[in-house]
Formats: sequence, C-alpha cells, structure tokens
Amino acid sequence: MLDDVRRALSSVVSIPVTPFDGFGRIDEPAYTAVVSRVVAAGITAVTPNGNTGEFYSLSVAELNHVVALALESAGEATVIAGVGHDTGSAVRLATEAANLGAHAVMVHQPVHPYQSEEGWVDYHRDVAEAVPGLGVVCYLRSPLIIPRTVKALVDACPNVVGVKYALPDPVRFAEMAAEVPEVTWVCGLAESWAPFYWMGGARGFTSGLVAIVPELSLELHGLLQAGDAGGAMRLWRRLKPIEDLRARRGNANNVSVLKEALAQLGLCRRDVRPPISVLPDGERDEVTAILRSLRLPVGAA
Repeated sequence: MLDDVRRALSSVVSIPVTPFDGFGRIDEPAYTAVVSRVVAAGITAVTPNGNTGEFYSLSVAELNHVVALALESAGEATVIAGVGHDTGSAVRLATEAANLGAHAVMVHQPVHPYQSEEGWVDYHRDVAEAVPGLGVVCYLRSPLIIPRTVKALVDACPNVVGVKYALPDPVRFAEMAAEVPEVTWVCGLAESWAPFYWMGGARGFTSGLVAIVPELSLELHGLLQAGDAGGAMRLWRRLKPIEDLRARRGNANNVSVLKEALAQLGLCRRDVRPPISVLPDGERDEVTAILRSLRLPVGAA
C-alpha cells in the first residue's frame, strides 16, 4: 500500500472543496459530484479535509463524514485524509480515517505558536505510529523545518512516504528534496509553482483548481513529465489569472474563487464558512471572465 501512495503522490493531487447546502450543512450530493467529476477526468489522488476543504471550519464529526464521502466517491483513486489540530485530535482523526478505509493521511502543519524541530518530529511520529498501515504525508509550511528534521522523522517512521512542501522557496525546496530522497516530494503550492518545483525534484503537485478544469491540470503534469518546459509554461500562463485571483489579499480568496467558479458551473453553492467570505460582485465577474477564457460553460448561479 505504501508504494501505491508514493505513486499517487507523483501526480495531480486533488484537494476538493467542501460544499455546503442552504442551511450551512455539508452538501453530500454536491461533494460527491465534485469528487466524482475529477476522478472521471483521470485524477488518481484525492485529499479530503485539506485547507481548500475548509479543514479548520469543520467539526470532528464533519471531518470524519467528509472522509467517508470521499471514499464513496473516489472510485479507485487513492484517498489521503487530512488530519490535524492538537496531537490527540490528529491521532484520533487518523485512526478514524484508517477505520473508514483511507489509504493515507496528510498531517496539517501544526498551528501551535511555539514549535521546535524535535516537537515537530514528535507530533508527526505520534500520528504515524497510530496508523502504521497507512501512508503518512507531512504538510510542510514552516521554515523551521530543515532536511535533518524530515530525515529524523523518516528514519523513525517508515510509513512517512511524502512531503507536501508549501513554502514559496523553490531553491530551498530543491535542497530539501536532494537531501531526503527517501520520500516523494510534492509541490504544495499548486499549478502556480509546479513548473518551478519540478526542476527541484517535485513529482506531483496539489491542486484546488483541478475541481474546475481537471483536464488542464492533468495536461500540465503530463507536460512536466515529458520535459516539455515550453508547453508547460504556455499552459501555466493560461492558468495563472485564476490562481492570481485566488492568491489575492493574502490568499483570502483561495477557497471563495473555487466555490464561485463551481457555482457558476452549476456544481455547488458558493457558500463558505467564516473566517472566509464569498467574493464581492466585481470579483465574481472576474471569475466569469476567466471561466470563459478557459472555454467553460458559464451559467447563471
């Protein structure tokens, strides 16, 4: 199973949104539609409860329910459940994901304001040891963590098979990937950064955009695999406007843009939970223009 997870990470890893209905509850049919659509397009790795799935806005019961929905909707795709919060909660979420049938867990970067290298290793080791049969992926967003930190964790826990690297520093990423080749390194900054991290050793990238245009995300990965840098950069320029809009205001739009696009495509509501907010009218119009530029069928939402 661990080799299967490694292979899944060497691909486009979908981070689906979590749709809500008109009462603020998880919209099960919409979630199923969003996940089934990307899997039908060829996506082979799905991460429920990632940041794009509004992980920190969901209750424990909802987090477990989303994993169950993903497993029901993802067909043969590898399901990598997002887990996190305090150590005990992360362990319980990982254990429940294993019981539900997930293939791996992605451990969110600890949000505690005071961290040490040793503490980071201990946090991830507790999770990894709780689910020895599952692959474990670290979500690395802290400059505190250096190659020796990751190496210490990998040496202690053989089921740690991947790192989702989400710091905007491709040079440092290349150094990390070269010094710890035992794991699969994934660009955690999506299509915007994927071409630049590929040269440094990334073999996959995470994507929220894939919910809108899965074919183009898969095409970008294929071009990178083929070594077609020119083709990859031409496609990168086509995708950049929507990723720039998502990154606006310090990434405040990250989820809202995706849900707005999916609403305009008739796949789910635009609703998000605080501290996120829906887009204002002007930015909704920008989403419409981008979707039309990508030749997508925009309807009234």
